[in-house]
Amino acid sequence: MNVSWIPETISDLNWYKLGIDVLNTVLYLIVVIVVARLAYGLAIYLLKRVLVDRKGKHLLDERKGNTLFSLFRSLLFYLISFTALLYSLKRLFDIDTGALLASASVLGVALGFGSQSLVKDIIGGFFILFENQFSVGETVKTGEFMGTIEETGIRTTRIRAWGGELHIIPNGSITAVTNFSRGKMLAKVEIQIPYDEDLDRAMAVMSTVCEEVSAEFGEKIVEAPTVQGVTQFGERNVVLRVVAFTQPDEQWGLERELRRRIHSSFLKEGIRTPQFQSVIMTDPLKSSFQDDKVR
Repeated sequence: MNVSWIPETISDLNWYKLGIDVLNTVLYLIVVIVVARLAYGLAIYLLKRVLVDRKGKHLLDERKGNTLFSLFRSLLFYLISFTALLYSLKRLFDIDTGALLASASVLGVALGFGSQSLVKDIIGGFFILFENQFSVGETVKTGEFMGTIEETGIRTTRIRAWGGELHIIPNGSITAVTNFSRGKMLAKVEIQIPYDEDLDRAMAVMSTVCEEVSAEFGEKIVEAPTVQGVTQFGERNVVLRVVAFTQPDEQWGLERELRRRIHSSFLKEGIRTPQFQSVIMTDPLKSSFQDDKVR
């Protein structure tokens, strides 16, 4: 290894030449970093224009485009970073890049046997992409984690939970996925009614609410809400159920609106809903003994 800017002996030290060589090396490294940053920024800009921005015609839908953008951004980061590191090492230590790449390939094979989890994560990421298991912006559940896909990288997937927590999951650990954003989704609302209430009147009020909500939600609803009727006899109440099918991610909003309006309509019509009371039983003898002890 021959490093041009490091003298072989102290006696051969030429401070002027050394300063020039060090300055040139520093400027070279700065140029490499700047070029790498510009190349990465330009590549990201072009990818965003092609895959994410919706100003023109695109072959991919928005979620698929966001997923591909997330994956390619991860690949570009690693590729440009490795290239910049390669040129920096060549300048600093005058390393033959061909020999370095050959050594890196041999080292990669050796590390592959000891880093099976890394290889598994990368392969899992490609299968997730090409099998279209989920896309950025979709709501999914995998294992104990549930939330919205925020980013799909070459090695990990980021899921933002309802409470704001960010779960970073290795792609190789994603073995089963429940996707809540594909196809029509079921909205189900169950209302409890006391046994002594008029069930026919309650169901008529619920049907009226279903018609109003169906007209207002419009295209968000695939199949209009309907009252299925009595679905269960509880210990103290009867359970009435309303079901509907919505567009992806719209089922929860429809359920909340149905509950709110049904409750409001029941109040107006004087239809009672269960009111649970807590009764605390005490032992009179024990209470009397404690009073005597206090005295």
